[in-house]
This record gives sequence, structure tokens and C-alpha cells, in this order.
Amino acid sequence: MKKRMVAGVLSMGMTLSLLFTGCGGGPGESENGSRELLNVSYDPTREFYVTYNELFSEYWKEKTGEEIRITQSHGGSGSQARSVIEGNEADVVTLALAHDIMAIEDAGLIENGWMEELEKNSAPYTSTIVFLVRKGNEKGIQDWDDLVKEGVEVITPNPKTSGGACWNFLAAWAYEQKQNGGDEEATKAFMKKLYENVLVLDSGARGATNTFVENRQGDVLIAWENEAYLSMEQYPGEYEMVTPSISILAEPSVAVVDSNAKEHGTEELAKAYLEYLYSADAQRLAGENYYRPSDEEIQKEFSQQFNFDMELVTMDDFGGWKEAYDTYFDDGGVFDQIYDCKNNE
Repeated sequence: MKKRMVAGVLSMGMTLSLLFTGCGGGPGESENGSRELLNVSYDPTREFYVTYNELFSEYWKEKTGEEIRITQSHGGSGSQARSVIEGNEADVVTLALAHDIMAIEDAGLIENGWMEELEKNSAPYTSTIVFLVRKGNEKGIQDWDDLVKEGVEVITPNPKTSGGACWNFLAAWAYEQKQNGGDEEATKAFMKKLYENVLVLDSGARGATNTFVENRQGDVLIAWENEAYLSMEQYPGEYEMVTPSISILAEPSVAVVDSNAKEHGTEELAKAYLEYLYSADAQRLAGENYYRPSDEEIQKEFSQQFNFDMELVTMDDFGGWKEAYDTYFDDGGVFDQIYDCKNNE
């Protein structure tokens, strides 16, 4: 069975205890008395954090002599944020976009100023959005305008539940805005056509990848760059990646869930867990898992793997995450307008 199949059968919201066991007699403590840390993350980071948890556990034991247990939970980033707000006792969150962490902050669980607590806006690694197509690229997909052509079946997750889907949407929007000189109505029409071609709207990025790769539905997957690389690695010769002319700098954010960490007695452990993501070893591990390291020196080691010269818009071009989310993804926003149009036809 291929590695992806193992990931594919995992429940989207389940907590993984791969290599890090212990059910615990209470929050922050495993059944053998060692401290336990819960990382609530988004879909495509599963493999990275399984390995990172080993790396950090070894570092922490060498530094302090303490053995710890680390568990991880994965799903659509928006859904994961809501689960924390509703009681999932995460010590840290490592989510797909800053807005999801802002929602947890607004609920009173994360203290103000979290984005300034770590370097690079508390985004230890970055990514971007690309296309994954089947080998040979039968539909000749090269750029965003190819996704609106008749007969092209697109796979992308739902921006109401998936952080990756929000990045996908904004990258497509930025492309069309450049083509038409900033005509918002023309851009809405373009996005409506794109979503009319969406065959399946999964709740998370990993679900969308499984729909495309495992279930072999659709002609093109709008994907995180790391997901595209991982699919090509696990299915050599079956898929290829297409880099659009314009994409977006995706900055997955991390933060300590202060309220939970204080209650669990894991504040310093949770902080160290996130700080160590910026270490040379962790940055290199991120690159090996197809995330773009934030450390410029480590980036150089991956200059042959990543195209660092891509034209990438940033969230500053959208006025920041609060403005962007309110405009495009909140109830009644642009996504609802264009997708409701599809459903009501």
C-alpha cells in the first residue's frame, strides 16, 4: 500500500499519536506522568510534524532531561480553529493562515501580539499555490485562465473550512485582477467560471489531494506546493507540477494557545516547541518536506528545489487577513456570492 493511502484513510479531525503515545490522566499529562503537548494543525502538515516531533523531543530531552509526549490533530484549518474555540485543548496551533489563529485570539484563548512573538510574522516556513496535473497534462493547463475553459474539471477545497482553499482563491483572484486591470466585476465573473468547473469541494487540502490522487477525479488540483511535491514523490511518473504565472506567498502561522497552555502547565514547553521550528535542523527538515524555509541561509540549500523567483502577491496586497477574510470568505462575502450563483442556476 502506498504511503498516501495510509494518510488517506485517516479521519480528517482525528488526533494522531504516531510514535508519541499516552492517553493521559489529565490535560498536559500522559498516563505515565510525563508532560504531553497537543499540536492542532492543518491537513498537509501530517508527515512533517510526525518527524519534527521526534526531532524536538530529542532536543528537549538533551536540553532538560525531560521525556515528553507530543500528539497532533489535523483537518481543514478553519475547522481546526473552530474545534479549539469549542474545546479542543490544543497547547499550540500550527494553522494554514493567520486569520484562523486570529479567530482563536478573538475567542480569548490566545493573547494579543502573538504574531510578533516569533520571527517572520510567526510563520516559520512558507509555501505557495501551484497546479498538480496528471502526467502528460492532457488538457494543456499552464495558467489560471486554463482552469475556466469548458471541459476542465478542477479539484480545490472549500474556503469556508480550508485555509489552503483561501490561498487558492486569492491567488486566482490576483491573477485575474492583473489581466483585466483591476475590474472587480470581471474578476468575479472569472471566479464564478472557475468554481463552475470545480468537480469536488472537499473540506480540507488533504481531502482534495486524495480526491485527485487516490480517487483519480478531476483534471487539475489547485494545491499547496508541498502537497504537489509529495504526490509526485509518492507516485513517480504519474503527476507533474505546473507553476502559474502569478501565485501567492502563503504564510502558515503558529501560536501558543495561552489559555490552554497555562491550564496544562506547558507554557514554556509550548513556546520552545514553536521556537525550535526556526532552528537550522527544523528549517532543513521543513525544506525536505517541501515547505520553503524562512531562514535565508537554509533556503540556499534548496535553490534547486524551489523557484524563489516566482511572482507572488502577498496578504498586504489584500489589506491583510482581516480585511481579506471579511471581503471574500465571511458569510455573504465574494465566495458566497459566486458559489451561490452556481448552486442556484
